[in-house]
Parts: sequence; structure tokens; C-alpha cells
Amino acid sequence: MKGIVCEQTGTFRMRDDLPAPELAEGHAIVAIRRIGICGTDYHAFKGNQPFFEYPRILGHELSGVIEAIGDDTQGFAVGDQVAILPYLHCGGCVACRRGKSNCCTSMQVLGVHRDGGMRERIAVPVRHLLLANALTLDEAAMAEPLAIGAHAVRRAEVAAGDTVLVIGSGPIGLGVMAFARHAGARVIAMDISEQRLAFCASWAGVDETIVALGDDVLQRLSELTDGEFPVAVFDATGNAASMAKSFEYAAHGGKLVFVGLVKGEIAFSDPEFHKRELTLMGSRNATRADFEHVLEVLATGALDMGRFVTHRSSFDGMIEAFDEWLDPASKVIKAVVEF
Repeated sequence: MKGIVCEQTGTFRMRDDLPAPELAEGHAIVAIRRIGICGTDYHAFKGNQPFFEYPRILGHELSGVIEAIGDDTQGFAVGDQVAILPYLHCGGCVACRRGKSNCCTSMQVLGVHRDGGMRERIAVPVRHLLLANALTLDEAAMAEPLAIGAHAVRRAEVAAGDTVLVIGSGPIGLGVMAFARHAGARVIAMDISEQRLAFCASWAGVDETIVALGDDVLQRLSELTDGEFPVAVFDATGNAASMAKSFEYAAHGGKLVFVGLVKGEIAFSDPEFHKRELTLMGSRNATRADFEHVLEVLATGALDMGRFVTHRSSFDGMIEAFDEWLDPASKVIKAVVEF
């Protein structure tokens, strides 16, 4: 079986001798059709992804078609088009028992902790499949990054009429913006790139934008909120300096949600934190309910995923294309590999 292995930092290798997946009880064999390339994949390739070991088959933003399925079909059938929920949880730990399978104590994420979908076929537990016959293969593969944003919005309990700030306009930040808007919030986007901010306005429909490199960020944010500041601030940058600075942006009594992950420590001013009585949250992965919500929204056509996916390659051309996508000059928003 053909697949691409990240053998070590900075090294991909195409292989045609990978073992074919075996059909086990409670599983299905899925022929992979689309693989979204995520920041996690870039970080893993460059050697700065936490909780990562080599060699590894990357790929966790996945869609495909069921080729085989066992007796426990749970309503699926051979030929169904599916999205894959890549967070393999135990079901019995303290987090899973409380409905927070997204932060299972023994979480195994496809493409991170165990081999993912950058190969022709993969065996997946049936409970981690989501029916996507009504969507395009691209849309089904994008369920995962969008679900991360949807989960963060749900975690912060964003409500209609709230003013929120989203820092970082990569795919995850865009997902936060889109689902905060879907919840009825007024959304302010912040990024260092004016071009990215223009995309936030046109694609996610954000209400206001702020260039993060300016000296007047706090003043601008104050003006946009009548001095009250946003009731929820989401940092989706994965940048320690940005995350530390974000404590200054939230309203008194507000919430600060770290959606991005940084490999390191973050320091902040405790007096500022207490003065505002902030609630600091981490937002990790997503639950099945988040995926289902995303698929429902995608089915309405509310999000233009044709514009969201800006770059693509064939599976055979992925290794060469990946180097291009790493270059900021390529202006990638989302790259997709297709079989």
C-alpha cells in the first residue's frame, strides 16, 4: 500500500510497501480521498510539534469512502462518503465520563500520536465516522479544523450580541470567526497581515479588523467596544508573545480562550488577570457534537469552502508541494491533498 512517512524532522518519504489495514471488530476500512494539511503537520515536519515522535504517517483532516465494514455498521454502508473524527479516546477516563472526550487522558490523535491518513487506506473505529454523503469530499475533510473553532466558541458560551476578538487568521482562527458569527456574535479579527484580515472580512464576515503590529491596538480595541473590550478573546496564533499579550484585551469578567498551542511556557501579569476576574480556558480538539454541528452548517452552504481551500496537490505530488506551502510567500490558507 502506498503512503507518505515523515521519517524525521524535515524528511518525507513516499513508500509503496506499507501494510494494508485489517478489518477488525467495530472498525471500517476507509479509502482516503482528501487530506487537509494542518499547522500540526507543518510543525511536525519542522520538529516543533509537542507530543510527537518519528517516524509518523501524518494526516488527521480526512475524508474518504468506506471500502469495508464489519457487522457493527451503526448505519454506515460500503460506498458511503465519510468524514473522520481523528481523536481516539478511551471512553472511561475522568474526562470521557464527563463528556469531554476531546481531552481524554490517554488521547491518541491520528497523524500525531499514531499513524494517520496520509496513505491509501486506513482502519477507523466506526464510532469515529461521520456520514458526509451530502457534502463534497473537500467539505468533509474540512470538518476537523472547523470543529476545533466550533468547539472553542461553544466552550466560551458565545451568545448572540456578544462582542468577541479572534487573534490569528489561520484556518483555526477563521473557523472560530465563522462559528462565532454563526452564534450571532459581533466579531473583531486581529492579525499581522492586512491581506489575511481582508479574507477574514470577506469569507468569515467579521465586523471589524485590527492590524496587530500597530502601536494603537489597545486604543483601537477600546474604540470598537466603547471602552468595554470583548467579552471573549480567542487566541489562535500558537505564538507565546501573542498569547501573553491577549490578557490585556478581554473585558472585565470576560473569558480568554487559548485555541492555539505553543511548545513552551506563557507568563502573564497576575494583577491584570485578577483585576478583570478573567476566566482562562484551554480549548483542545473537538467532540462528536462539534463535528455534527459543523457538518450541519456546511450542508446549508453557509461557508464557501471553495475559497477556504487555496492550494491542492495530487498525492504523488505532495512532497514537492509541501515545501512550497511552508513558504509564507505562497499565501496558503488551506492546502488539500487528493487521491
